Amino acid sequence: MKARVVFAAMLLMISIPSGSATVRISDDHGGRIGDYLAKYQALRLSGERVAIDGICASACTMILGALPRNRICVTPQATLQFHAAWDSTPGGNQVSSAGSRLLWSSYPHDVRNWISRHGGLGLRTIYLRGPELSAMYPSCR
Repeated sequence: MKARVVFAAMLLMISIPSGSATVRISDDHGGRIGDYLAKYQALRLSGERVAIDGICASACTMILGALPRNRICVTPQATLQFHAAWDSTPGGNQVSSAGSRLLWSSYPHDVRNWISRHGGLGLRTIYLRGPELSAMYPSCR
């Protein structure tokens, strides 16, 4: 009986097309870079698409380099927020040069150019949205 249940579950999994779902990002304020690296590696392997439909800030923006461009779309509400990485310390947040280099290296060339033209990855947050973002990524249908 147990073998039949396992076999039925395997058949069900085979019948579900990979990459059929779309992950929606709408209110992601970022977090630890390592957590996002692991999450995005799994997402890349899953074949799923991503729709950015709101805030994608800080480490969330690493999605731009983790997935092929043809698996990412943006809505008119999409806003990417970039800033330097930082470490929380007892004395307050300090910029993490290593973390900022990792963020930078994860971005495609055109996104890096946009960041550079808007002051680079620093303490100030810069926002990529609207027509500038739509020129780089396809609109969600």
